Amino acid sequence: MLAKVCTSATLGIDAYLVEAEVDISRGLPSFSTVGLPDNAVKESKDRVKSAIKNSGYIFPAKRITVNLAPAHTKKEGTAFDLPVAVGILRAEGAVNNESLSEYMMLGELSLDGRVKPIRGALSVALCARAHNKKLIIPKENSIEAALVEGTEVYGVESLPELVQFLNGELSMAPVKADIKESFWNPGVPALDLSEVKGQEAVKRAMEVAAAGGHNMLMIGPPGSGKTMLAMRLPAILPDMTLDEAIDTTKVHSIAGVLDPSRALVTERPFRSPHHTISDAGMIGGGKIPRPGEVSLAHNGVLFLDELPEFKKNVLEVLRQPIEEGKVSISRAAISLTYPSDFMLVAAMNPCPCGFLGDAHKECVCTPMQVQQYRSRISGPLLDRIDIHCDVPAVRFRELTRDGAGECSAEVKKRVDRARGVQAERFRGSKVFSNSRLPSRLIKKYCGITSDSSRLLETAVDRLGLSARAYTRILKVARTIADLEGEENIMSHHVSEAIQYRTLDRHLVL
Repeated sequence: MLAKVCTSATLGIDAYLVEAEVDISRGLPSFSTVGLPDNAVKESKDRVKSAIKNSGYIFPAKRITVNLAPAHTKKEGTAFDLPVAVGILRAEGAVNNESLSEYMMLGELSLDGRVKPIRGALSVALCARAHNKKLIIPKENSIEAALVEGTEVYGVESLPELVQFLNGELSMAPVKADIKESFWNPGVPALDLSEVKGQEAVKRAMEVAAAGGHNMLMIGPPGSGKTMLAMRLPAILPDMTLDEAIDTTKVHSIAGVLDPSRALVTERPFRSPHHTISDAGMIGGGKIPRPGEVSLAHNGVLFLDELPEFKKNVLEVLRQPIEEGKVSISRAAISLTYPSDFMLVAAMNPCPCGFLGDAHKECVCTPMQVQQYRSRISGPLLDRIDIHCDVPAVRFRELTRDGAGECSAEVKKRVDRARGVQAERFRGSKVFSNSRLPSRLIKKYCGITSDSSRLLETAVDRLGLSARAYTRILKVARTIADLEGEENIMSHHVSEAIQYRTLDRHLVL
């Protein structure tokens, strides 16, 4: 007998409909799965067999063939256990639901029949809504899936519970989730800028970076507070919109790093990979590519501490994600695109020993060593970082000074106002911040006075800036003007933007 059960698989961060066809016929007992299954799918036969037996049902000693259609796409993971088990029970008559086609179901089965959670529940729920299906999913994933309005979601804990529900022997209400309640954010950051003593110039640079979505590089000796400052950057970024929260949650769910206690990612991600990371770990990889750190930082911050210590090939693969806000990964069998619209924040020492330019500790590095150290960061990557700023060592007087500095909430108010100006300016376009302003619109929105033009011309000639660095100075100046509520870019805005090209100035000196 033949039975068909609707299920789903993920491709990138999106899900597509899969039909699990189960055929049971006479012959020597066997269990084969076709439709390009990976090893985890092939091994499901043992999990399904034990789960059916231990749930009190009879596993047929017949020839069983499972086809996962469409058969030309690779299937991976353990989420097909539940639909395959239901298909077998349906073919044997243990499930007598005539409207099984109304449901889409996924779940990994334990050997005792319990249903374990899966990845990508939010993407699967969106797929179920697109195909007008009711969704049956592990109870642990039900709140996440129920965030998609217009889809009936049922959370199950075991195979017997599902069979009773399908046979009408057990009543089960759809899971309800209030997306507004899940999206509610009290706005109290765990880390606050007021906790950082001194470094007012760096805090100002962080405010400019947050207001325009600009990438940032901090250069300073060990212990000057670079990491401490970077960790507090998300607290001054604008709150996530609902669309941003859903996009970020999809990526985290697919990658399997979604916090089980929270169905929706409502705070901007802060990812800080170690410098030993591989290029595949950074941008994503695998036979069927999984999201990397640049995608997990989507709509948030990617912090790279000790930037020159990262492998050169790892840094070079960042070019496309930084420039385009997405990353394309190609393999022999498949090509996928993941979102990667993030703020890059990096930190580095000024030299190998870390004390070049320090007023109290002598640098022991030779000019050649300093040059080799800094050359680990290529010019094209450096061009893509809008703001370079020095982070000097904090003096004892500042460390022991009474009173806290300006809190993150106050800085965030100014950032929100600047972002509001940009949202109004770019209304109707796909641009949301000054950092993403395309070259064709630079002249329209970044017009400067004659004094500013002469100042910028002098800086470009002296520093030997590239065309990309020139446009990024204009974008930063536009952000500084927005923070001050100025319609036009003044000479002091351009002057401050030029000051944020620290490494360019050092290279000339």
